[in-house]
Amino acid sequence: MKKTLFLAIAGLTALAAGLVSATPAQKNGCTSSAAPSDTITLSGGNLLKDDMKITVAVPASYRCDGDTAHYPTLYLLNGHGGHYRTWPNLLDIDKAATDYGMIIVCPSGMNSWYWDSPIDPGMQMESFFVEKLIPAIDSLYRTRPVREQRAITGLSMGGHGALWLAMRHPDLFANAGSTSGGVNIIPFPNNWNMPDRLGKYADNKERWEQHTVVNLVDSLQPGTLNLIFDCGTEDFFYNVNCQLDSILNSRKIHHTYITYPGAHNGAYWSKSIHPQIQYFHRMMNK
Repeated sequence: MKKTLFLAIAGLTALAAGLVSATPAQKNGCTSSAAPSDTITLSGGNLLKDDMKITVAVPASYRCDGDTAHYPTLYLLNGHGGHYRTWPNLLDIDKAATDYGMIIVCPSGMNSWYWDSPIDPGMQMESFFVEKLIPAIDSLYRTRPVREQRAITGLSMGGHGALWLAMRHPDLFANAGSTSGGVNIIPFPNNWNMPDRLGKYADNKERWEQHTVVNLVDSLQPGTLNLIFDCGTEDFFYNVNCQLDSILNSRKIHHTYITYPGAHNGAYWSKSIHPQIQYFHRMMNK
């Protein structure tokens, strides 16, 4: 059984239930333009079959002696086949955290689609996010632990996951996005481990319909979320993103939808994420 540890991270002593280990960066004399990111590991407990590694970047000012400020938080979710280093390999998250004055959290998605799987008890990612991950980050770091100061977005599977989590938990998130997101899973019944999480589509059509983002829009009240999403025009998810845009328009849900030339790849995501971070920065600093 893994033990709960008391840790001192960047001058903050906190109790993080289920925390396995961490490699916190040290404070500096505020001469650096970016602070080196942390790697922490959270126990999966009874929700995930594996422990989760997470990369966390903070503004350079966070490491300064005497800094006691609290910062907004951005959760960046990886796609299928990715992990806690996917976004750091696409984006200089340390620089972004400093430039925009926010804490950036990159968890491992574990090919989960960020659902609570109804058939796999060892893949309860939504519950892990809500019950374990967010409370741990708010305990270990000087966040602003209110919905208006949290944002969430991601690429591909992570784009679906970000909108899924935000739409289902508007008490936790006021800001959400997606880049190249698989926002409607129904056209892809045999892909990306989804049958492992939901069962075969042919035998579980109602379950699949209940686990796709486009079908959550009816439950979304206008003004609940600040929404931004994008997709490349050569992406295989382009049509489902246009579908989401159309559904949101028909329900009069205000949002920003951007399309660029581009495919489903890192070259696209390393550029498309910047307008989203800028948008979240504006929303969380009104």
